[in-house]
Amino acid sequence: MENLIFSLNATVPVFLMMVIGMVLRRVGWVDEDFASKANKFVFRLPLPFLLFSDLATVDFTEVWDLKFVLFCFLATLASIAISAGVSQLFSDRSIRGEFIQVSYRSSAALLGIALIQNIYGSAGMAPLMILASVPLYNVMAVTVLSLYRPGDPESSSAMMKRTLKGIATNPIILGIVFGMAWSVLRLPMPRILDKTVSSIGAMATPLGLIAMGATFDLHKALGKVKPAVLASFIKLIGFCAVFLPIAAALGFRQEKLIAILIMLGSATTVSCYVMAKNMGHEGTLTSSVVMITTLGSGFTITAWLYVLRSLGMV
Repeated sequence: MENLIFSLNATVPVFLMMVIGMVLRRVGWVDEDFASKANKFVFRLPLPFLLFSDLATVDFTEVWDLKFVLFCFLATLASIAISAGVSQLFSDRSIRGEFIQVSYRSSAALLGIALIQNIYGSAGMAPLMILASVPLYNVMAVTVLSLYRPGDPESSSAMMKRTLKGIATNPIILGIVFGMAWSVLRLPMPRILDKTVSSIGAMATPLGLIAMGATFDLHKALGKVKPAVLASFIKLIGFCAVFLPIAAALGFRQEKLIAILIMLGSATTVSCYVMAKNMGHEGTLTSSVVMITTLGSGFTITAWLYVLRSLGMV
């Protein structure tokens, strides 16, 4: 019972914030346009500030863990390969690109930071996990969506260049890089700057989760049922079942194991839909999986956390 209460205390507040967003959308206090702009705002300002603050105020030489970063990168790469293999089961080639992307691409930044903050009080190892996985997420998303793009994929190289540029200017990546540099250079953090950065960063979790909840549409989740259910199962259960035991065997515990759990088993990120639509895909499968995993991750992450807590690993 103590382990169950710990797990619920870690996950329920996070997903209640998303429920609040759904309710606010339902009663008309916020609309889709507001939620979309709020998501962009969180991505561009509070979230990078939060990551910068957490890294800049610690000794980065003590935080850096090459073994952890390599595991996150290789597990992400293996997840993409598994998703690509499973996608060959579908005779409809046009949905394979969407299927691969939604099966491996997590809400690593927002949900990962929210959950780890809720348990440990800071972003912990989330920045290193993001650094190892998010650039790979983006590059491979463009690759698979271009490869299986309906019609003529003539603009694939241009899209790849734009994506690489997007990674280099990604606010989250920049927040991590500047935070790392600040820590390595041992620059002082004046109290005025510290309070300002902390105040802006504090907006990231509540606003981001409310905006995510406000974009949820249950009706869209019924779009393409069979591939959507399979992709959601892989996303929330399959990869965790494969890679969490490996992570545990390699000695990862506490914040590192939680960061790996979020990387593997959190909901498919909303940006998958934006990218799929912009690259000429229908988007129905993507929106369905985003909805199903967003709803289901509240239960599955709690269950995984309960298992890890019961085994004394977190």
